This record gives sequence, C-alpha cells and structure tokens, in this order.
Amino acid sequence: MLVVLGFLALSGCVTTTDSPFAREANKQKAEENYVKLGMAYIGQGNYDRARDHLERALQINPDSPSALAGMGLIYQTEGEPDLAEKSFLNALDSDSNYTRGRVFYGAFLYNQGRYKDAETQFTRASEDTEYDDRGSVFYNLGRTQDELGDIEDATASYKRAVGLSRGNANYLLALSTSLVNEGEYASAEHYYNQLVGMMQHNPNLKHSPESLLTGLRLAHHFGDKNREASLALLLRKQYPKSEQLKQYRALISND
Repeated sequence: MLVVLGFLALSGCVTTTDSPFAREANKQKAEENYVKLGMAYIGQGNYDRARDHLERALQINPDSPSALAGMGLIYQTEGEPDLAEKSFLNALDSDSNYTRGRVFYGAFLYNQGRYKDAETQFTRASEDTEYDDRGSVFYNLGRTQDELGDIEDATASYKRAVGLSRGNANYLLALSTSLVNEGEYASAEHYYNQLVGMMQHNPNLKHSPESLLTGLRLAHHFGDKNREASLALLLRKQYPKSEQLKQYRALISND
C-alpha cells in the first residue's frame, strides 16, 4: 500500500471548545479551523470526530477543497472507493491547483492498482514548485513508475526525491535499488553508502529486507566477499522467511 509520506503528520494535541467555530465572524477562519481539526483526527485514527469537523467545514463552504479531500480519505479508510473518488474529484473540481488533494487522489489510485492514472496525478502534483513536500511526490511518482515497469523514469523520479530532501532513508534505498536494476552499480553504490552512513549515525534506522538485498546485490557484483557474507548473515538471521532471502539464494545459485 502506498503511504503518502508526512501528509498526516500533524503536530499538537486535538482540543475542542464549547464555543462553536461557526460563531466566529470570519467564516473562512472557522472553515480552516474545522478542517485542521478534522485532519488531525484522521491522523489519530479517530474518523468519527474527523467526519464531524469536516462536515461542519462543508456546512460553511460546500466547495471547500481541503474538507472534500479529507472526506475522501475517510471514505477510503472505510472501504468506500466510489465515494472516496467522488470526494477527491470534487475537491479538484473546486480547486484544480490544490496539490495536496491531488497527492491524496494519486495515492488512492495507486492503492486501487490504477497506476497509469496515479502517475498522471503525481506528475501534475510534482509540477507545483511551491508544494512543501515535493520530495515525497517524486518518491511516490517513482514507486508508481516502478509498478508500470518504467525503470528509467522511476530512477529519474527517485533522484529528484533525493535531491529535494535533506536525507531520507526511503528515498536513498529506492534510488539505490532502481540503479541496481538498471545495472548502474557505481551510482547505486554511491547512494547506498549514503544510506549506510545514515544508519551508522542514527540507531533508529535499521536494515530492512529490501536494503539488505540491495546491499547484497552490490557486494556480489563488486566481489566484496566480506560485506556480502555479513549482509547475508543479517538477512538469514533477521528475515529468514523473507522474499528477499529467496531472491538472494536465487542470485548465488546462478553463479
């Protein structure tokens, strides 16, 4: 499942007040406050409270793109894809330049297996140079292109994601793996070493089956027996039933 990185990472505690926001003279501010609370509740998994606040925003402004997109997220979570898509499209009809809503819609399409449609939405979203999380848009675009088998395009998207971020382990791994898939081992090694360096300085970052397999493919290609043995041991011990271990065994069986 595609997760739109950071789109629900809202800080602060959710609070309520006895004075309804609708009493504020500034209805636009009231709408913004209801949407902000609604999205925060979505981030906490409290969809009933989220729906309540988003519906209040829509009472103030039935065409609120952010509230409509938020309702799309709720419908998506509830397993109502038709209602979710309708809400996302209504949000974009209300404001075709609402990039965050376009990203939400792209993620929805990806999770529906509609990769070409998702690519269209992510490509459009990536063109917004003012969007505050363009790195994640290019990352999700790359994942979509991977699903379509467009490895070169995926690599280009991952490179943009890495370039736009200040250091993101997921982006570096995706780029390293994509470059290995293209046979660009030297470039892959460069980015993979950046990933390993991040792991060495951040104890919260751990190898995944994917990162171990990418490292193994690089070590195997360059004939680095010591590194290959070390990574293979980690993969066998930590992920003995993983698909990546099966792929590694297939790799060495072809020697």
